[in-house]
Amino acid sequence: MANLYIPWIFLVQTLTLFAKCRSKVPAVIVFGDSSVDSGNNNFIPTIARSNFQPYGRDFPGGQPTGRFCNGRIPSDLISDGLGLKPTIPAYLDPVYNISDFATGVCFASAGTGYDNKTSDVARVIPLWKEVEYYKEYQKKLKAYLGNKKAKNLLSEALYLISIGTNDFLENYYTLPDRQSQFTVKQYENFLINLAADFVKKLYALGARRMSLAGLPPMGCLPLERTTNIMGLHACVEERNNVALEFNRKLKGMVAKLNKQLPGLEAVYGDVYYIFLQIITRPSAFGLEEARVGCCGTGRFEMSFLCNPHNPFTCQDANKYVFWDAFHPSEKTNQIISDNALKTFLAKFL
Repeated sequence: MANLYIPWIFLVQTLTLFAKCRSKVPAVIVFGDSSVDSGNNNFIPTIARSNFQPYGRDFPGGQPTGRFCNGRIPSDLISDGLGLKPTIPAYLDPVYNISDFATGVCFASAGTGYDNKTSDVARVIPLWKEVEYYKEYQKKLKAYLGNKKAKNLLSEALYLISIGTNDFLENYYTLPDRQSQFTVKQYENFLINLAADFVKKLYALGARRMSLAGLPPMGCLPLERTTNIMGLHACVEERNNVALEFNRKLKGMVAKLNKQLPGLEAVYGDVYYIFLQIITRPSAFGLEEARVGCCGTGRFEMSFLCNPHNPFTCQDANKYVFWDAFHPSEKTNQIISDNALKTFLAKFL
């Protein structure tokens, strides 16, 4: 009897924690890149889009939305896990208005980075512009809820920030400009300073609860493995080591700002290790394939190369760690998001 009683108490305590966390987080506000873009790029002139099949084939309704996934992305899943809406709308989508955005809104833009030069590559929304949209959103929210309620919501909301991979893979390692200015370690420091400035800007605008996601094991993305011919298509350890080094600096920056800025509750979101576990031991998570993505051959296809005319796209994305050559499948996103929710429960209660 005692052995049955203990798990039951644990279950009740866990459910109580989730209930408390849900009541304490009135909205999820999202900044970043394609890892969390719910469709803003649909409304700007860029090639960095995914508003066509087979993207979104496992999304509610089976329609592409501009999410770089077969289904929902981490910001959607975290919002759902906190008892809020199951999907977070894109701020630029005219279908939605401030009543939809009051409990969650996304300003992210696929292809962007901390570095403004990164957003120039595919002509997407730079991070500073995401902040300008956020300021505009604040004005609309205050008009909708009143100043006091809006201010409380903005201070108690959870701000999800997922960005940085493009700075390295689409900018630093691809184009000559930043390489001529910085060593990779110097570029990491440059980005960390930009990230700190970004947090300070949000803080000055009333944000208090933030999660800054670290970089994934970017050397294990299918596109990186495809180009690693001399390494027999194994993970590019150099890129993974850069991700680890950047993450260590980001974690230190978050800890420093928590001490400097009164009332700030920022957390470093470690996606690297859980993602690496999924990639190296997919069967432990109910997955089968980690080397290539589901879409097309899975080796290089993303955005317009991942399209309904490609005959090689897999039938069941739930068997794949990656949806396309750059982005996780919905199942992988769910595993990573569940892991992140544990961090939020521990921090914000």
